[in-house]
Order: sequence, then structure tokens, then C-alpha cells
Amino acid sequence: MKLNAADFFTALSHPLRLRTLLLLQKEGELCVCELIHSLGVSQPMISRHLAHLRQWNLVSDRRQGLWVYYRVQDELPDWANRV
Repeated sequence: MKLNAADFFTALSHPLRLRTLLLLQKEGELCVCELIHSLGVSQPMISRHLAHLRQWNLVSDRRQGLWVYYRVQDELPDWANRV
């Protein structure tokens, strides 16, 4: 799915999704438990917002055993990285 500007700005419109993206951009890759600790939110809440970010192809995930790690999508358009 190609990222369009409307989806991108919709994703950024929620403070938790914006904070999550900024944190992942700064740290590189984090597991859900690290996001919960850093952002001070519950696991269901962060998981729900990560699902939205995945749906819009803003983050990618990988499993390692019981852990799921998230990172900002490598193939974001240049215009999205500049925002």
C-alpha cells in the first residue's frame, strides 16, 4: 500500500501515534514493552495504535521469540521523512 498524505497526517493527528513515531525514529527499534515503559501507556492502547501505524505502512514489525519489535518503515517517501 502506497502512503498518501491524508493517511500520513491522520496518523500524526493522534498524540500517542506521533510520540510513538518520534520515539521509534530516535531509538531505531523497540519492543512493545519498551514502548509501554517509555510512553507510560497500557499494552492494549499501544498495540491498538501500532496496528493503525502498521496499517498505514508507517512502521514495520518483526518477531523474535515472544517479543515483537517495531521500527519506522524504511521505505517512507522523502516528503514524509522531512515532516
